[in-house]
Amino acid sequence: MLLAGNERFVSGSPVHPHQDTRYRTELVTAQNPFAVVFGCSDSRLAAEIIFDHGLGDLLVVRTAGHIVGAEVLASITFGVCVLRAPLVVVLGHDSCGAVRATLNALNGAPPAEPELRPIVDRVAPSARYAKAHRITAPDDVADIHIGRTVDELTASSGAIAGRVATGRCAVVGMSYRLARGRVTVLEPGLPGR
Repeated sequence: MLLAGNERFVSGSPVHPHQDTRYRTELVTAQNPFAVVFGCSDSRLAAEIIFDHGLGDLLVVRTAGHIVGAEVLASITFGVCVLRAPLVVVLGHDSCGAVRATLNALNGAPPAEPELRPIVDRVAPSARYAKAHRITAPDDVADIHIGRTVDELTASSGAIAGRVATGRCAVVGMSYRLARGRVTVLEPGLPGR
């Protein structure tokens, strides 16, 4: 359903489902999203738009560089365990500022603002992993970071890992290309494994 919605978005023929008054009223007492989308907070990466879905379809959680913290993990776990969403998508993209800032910092440049250091620190393991595997293109590093975030989610939450192990949930990585508007599903696993 996500890929079909993205295809509508890319082709310029979105249907904007579940965005009318009647549907909004139906959602007052309950929600039943079919996916949790954990994405980068980049303003160009609005999940409901690029997947052509509407109210109640997606539980969306966003942070710069899709970095996982306690509140993020709790929000995703809520979507999976309480709302019973059968899919978690880690959504990253090309031209990611968090990845670019991390690569710059690892090359000796300080972050633009000290308050950005936590983002750089959380993306740095992905950048180091990429460097160890001779992957240097920023967009390829961004894809590595998506894969590592998928791994982190399943390792950090016993509840999510349990649902994945029993086939009640899947966690996948997807990468969005800004110029084309297209989302691709990334292969599971990371280079070198």
